[in-house]
Amino acid sequence: MDTQDIDVVLHENRAFPPSQEFQDQAHISGREAYQALYQKSIDDPDTFWGEVASELHWFKKWDQVMDNSEKPFFKWFTGGKTNLCYNCVDRHLDGPNRNKAALIWEGEPGDSRVLTYFDLHREVCKFANGLKSIGVKKGDRVAIYLPMVPELAMALLTCARIGAVHSVVFAGFSADSIKDRILDMDAKFVITGDGSWRRGNPLHLKSMVDEAIEGVDCIEKVVVVKRENSNVFDCDIQEGRDLWYHNLVKDQSQNCPVEKLDSEDMLFLLYTSGTTGKPKGIMHTQGGYMVYTYLTAKYVFDLKPEDVYFCTADIGWITGHSYLAYGPLANAASCVMYEGAPNYPDNGRFWEIVEKYGATIFYTAPTAIRAFMKWGDQWPERHDLSSLRLLGTVGEPINPEAWMWYHKVIGAEQCPIVDTWWQTETGGIMLTPLPGVTPTKPGSATLPFFGVDAAVINEDGEEKQAGLLAIRKPWPSITRGVYGDPERFKETYWCNWDGKYYFPGDGAKIDDDGYFWVLGRVDDVVNVSGHRIGTAELESVYVEHPTVAESAVVGIKHEIKGQGLASFVTLREDIEGTDELKTELDELVAKKIGKFAKPEKIIFTLDLPKTRSGKIMRRLLRDIAEGRALGNVTTLADPSIVESLKGQYSED
Repeated sequence: MDTQDIDVVLHENRAFPPSQEFQDQAHISGREAYQALYQKSIDDPDTFWGEVASELHWFKKWDQVMDNSEKPFFKWFTGGKTNLCYNCVDRHLDGPNRNKAALIWEGEPGDSRVLTYFDLHREVCKFANGLKSIGVKKGDRVAIYLPMVPELAMALLTCARIGAVHSVVFAGFSADSIKDRILDMDAKFVITGDGSWRRGNPLHLKSMVDEAIEGVDCIEKVVVVKRENSNVFDCDIQEGRDLWYHNLVKDQSQNCPVEKLDSEDMLFLLYTSGTTGKPKGIMHTQGGYMVYTYLTAKYVFDLKPEDVYFCTADIGWITGHSYLAYGPLANAASCVMYEGAPNYPDNGRFWEIVEKYGATIFYTAPTAIRAFMKWGDQWPERHDLSSLRLLGTVGEPINPEAWMWYHKVIGAEQCPIVDTWWQTETGGIMLTPLPGVTPTKPGSATLPFFGVDAAVINEDGEEKQAGLLAIRKPWPSITRGVYGDPERFKETYWCNWDGKYYFPGDGAKIDDDGYFWVLGRVDDVVNVSGHRIGTAELESVYVEHPTVAESAVVGIKHEIKGQGLASFVTLREDIEGTDELKTELDELVAKKIGKFAKPEKIIFTLDLPKTRSGKIMRRLLRDIAEGRALGNVTTLADPSIVESLKGQYSED
């Protein structure tokens, strides 16, 4: 790992404090209140996290808040007995939340369902009894390959209720991807659906599962959820192995006692795809994950009883686990869940949903925001977005100009934006503004959340203004490791600095106000004529141009500079890429950063290669730019984009 100091090339001075009205009503108001709580969480974490955990239900109180006797395999709330499903559902039944909407679901064709907390409890209990009737037991691994329908959220809660370990595979992954995960976790059961909709097209899911488990001996049963109001998803039901969900739950009791689980019992596995090697099964457990996602959801989104919370993430990703399902439900939130694409039947679908349900909080990814910019302001302007009071971003660093567009066009300059940084491995949000506390800066994740002791250091462990992001202390939702491969966990996250820091793999800088700016993966740092620059900063320069919606910059071999740059630029709709525009962009880079950062090539493209979670695959862009053979592209949202770009690059 090349960990020389990273140059800081961009400076952002715009700041947006929360309004006095928002501060007055926020859970945490003012920097002094934040600082006092933050200092307590760092100096006395046992007391701080013990008090937070006491806000939730435990069947038996813990003996020890944090056990670090087997570093880096930290344990939290050891000896405690709890159940996350109980805290997300049952805990809300005796009081005003019993008949409050828990899930507000909208299908892509326009069908909808609303489940109250009472409804959710009843359906989860029937589901749990159904799974138990086919042999699912505590500790069994259950693979879930479902679209964004209510049964997906229910499947998570059901597994948590009975102590089974769920592993959600995004409904869009290939049969090979499903098979790899099933074999790695030795799953006995699969929950899938007959199909779903995406941009008006039917997706046949059961056939993908059939292909994945052909010849796989560990699978005993497959439960199939029928997509409501649709008869277009024909699928084979194998006698003795496959069961329709509606038949499984039809005659089940509406009551199912929860398992009293140990705090360190595994809750779920979620696989992340590295750039090389087999996927990593990231493990999270019941107690620490529950406490951390509960508190982050409460404070980061300033959740109030009247809020309607719309997170656009698929539950196939960690954001959907932590901030569509578990965190908000533990806070008795009303959660909007949408099945389909953001641009079907037109580019205003998300804004139609915000207006229809009066969403007050909206949490989405920078890649989606850049797509909204590309489509034009006319789409959000057609809808009443005045219900919104808080906006959030997640998934990657957001370009300052995309942040400003979000602030002005979606938030009407009235909504605080919580720009959050975290990972599958962290379980919950690590760096974030608190909306009643933190003056925000476009592109900065600002300050650490409670209990997060963050630093920016170099390869020698010295603190620097720019370098590598590192975390000094464990927090409750830290991953418990890589399933079946403890050495891989230590080598990936703890091998540097004698194991004193958790290393997430990102570069970062700290400004004069102590704000953190995440610069992207360390792999995405380029070295041009001796200047080490994070590609996120370069990409932000392009997005400042009014014609540009999105960009990706990669380093390529250069005989003189060591590395040159190749820039892939997506323009807003109806804008034509010309040589004159390339010249303008070159001049903008020269002005903002310096002439040394002007790219060797600028390629205008309709889209960029992205994973199905929306992250740009810069590794593939580097392969294209340097003429290398392309690796596996099956996990891309649209694999055809790669071939198109390859042709464009070779012609340019």
